[in-house]
Order: sequence, then structure tokens, then C-alpha cells
Amino acid sequence: MPETADLSAVRPYGDRLNDGLVQVTFTLPVPYGLSARHAALELARVMQLSEPEVVHFQRLCDGYTYFVVIGQCRQAIDFTGLREGAFDIQYLTEREIERFVDEQIGRPVVVVGASTGTDTHSVGIDAMLNPKGLDGRHGLEAYHGFQVYNLGSQVPNARLVERAIAVNADAILVSQTVTQQNLHLHNLTELVELVEAEAVRDRMLLICGGPRVSHELAKELGFDAGFSKGTYPNHVGTYIVKELVARRAATPTAESVG
Repeated sequence: MPETADLSAVRPYGDRLNDGLVQVTFTLPVPYGLSARHAALELARVMQLSEPEVVHFQRLCDGYTYFVVIGQCRQAIDFTGLREGAFDIQYLTEREIERFVDEQIGRPVVVVGASTGTDTHSVGIDAMLNPKGLDGRHGLEAYHGFQVYNLGSQVPNARLVERAIAVNADAILVSQTVTQQNLHLHNLTELVELVEAEAVRDRMLLICGGPRVSHELAKELGFDAGFSKGTYPNHVGTYIVKELVARRAATPTAESVG
């Protein structure tokens, strides 16, 4: 019978429960050789990995060596304390989302998206919205239950908000790839301020994504949700449709108020 993990003290799983085994990869700016291997082991010990072992190392180029090291992590985290308030959602497949929209919403979900500000990168927003999608999973534009407007890259925040209001959007999806000098923070903050200034914040979901965007950061900036690396279109779609239904259920009707 499989052992049950103690969620109040979770440690990495390697070969067995609670063995703490982890694998780390890194490159050191030192010449390939036994001294380089020794340096990698010393670094692993500084990282507090017990019984570190270099399982692979190779010369990358003059003066640089690449390592794969395994070791034991003795530290643990309390998962039960992290779950409350965390972004925990059971993702639906494309087909399940389509059915959910038909049965629970009954109309197309309107989404307006863009990569805004000076950001020229449209890969992220295209992966979530364009029909080709990402890694074999369709973007939301291919869903029958979604009506999508992808405005592309380098779109001013004001134009994005204007279009969202014009089409009565259920959600605004903004992608930020360029993060030098925290440009993404300034841009995302401006977007929230514009939506609030237009008094439509309660009418639409605000969602942001990018390699340095986390759900926690998004919430801190005033967004409803944030997505980072490893996100697929159906993840974003699941959040949107479930949140719309949850908010509708939480909104008092005229009968309940009366």
C-alpha cells in the first residue's frame, strides 16, 4: 500500500517518499576538469544539498563547464499553509470548456487581448489566443464558445481598454515579455488604473501573463489572475469561464435583494 505524504512537511520525491532527492543543473565559469567537478560539489554543499553527487559534467567552451548534480534536500515546506488563498484550479480540456460555456453561460465569452506598451513580443498572446495555440492545444479563438479579439503587440493600454469596452468584453488578457527596468510593472499598473478610471473594473476580468508574471504578482498589481511559463490556452480558458460563473452566482439578483 503506498505511503501517504505528510502535507504539513512536504519534501522532494526522488526514488521514495521523503527521500528529498533533487537534481540541479548549472554552468560554472571555470575550465573543464577535476577541479571544476570539485567546485560543483562545494557549491552544492553551500546550497545545503546533502550527499551531493556530480552525475554529469562537460566542457561547454573555453573556461566554462556544465554540471548535473543530484543531492538530498533536508528542508520541508508546509503545503497545508500554502493552499489557502492560492491559485488552485482544476483545468478543463477544450471540449469540457466548450460544454461548460454551453451549459453554464449560454453565449460566447468575449476576450480582448494584446501585448501592450513598447513590448514587441506577440508569441505569448498569440499562443493563448490564435487558433494554432501552443503545443497542439488550440488557442481560444478556435473555441466555439469564445469570441476573441487579438490586437497584437505594441498596443497602447488606452486602446486595449477602449476596444474591451466597445465589444463589452468579459475579460482582458495582456501579455508582457519585456521586463527590463521593470517596464512590465509600470505597464500593468497603468492598465489597471485605466480600467478603474473608466469605471468598468467590475464588468470584466483582468488577466496578465508573461515569463516573470506570477499569480501573486498579478493580484498585488490589481489583476484577477496571472499566468506564467507552462500555461496553455485551456488553462486561461478554464479560469475565465469558471470565474465568470462564480461571480454571477455571487451577484445578488433583484429577487434576492427584495
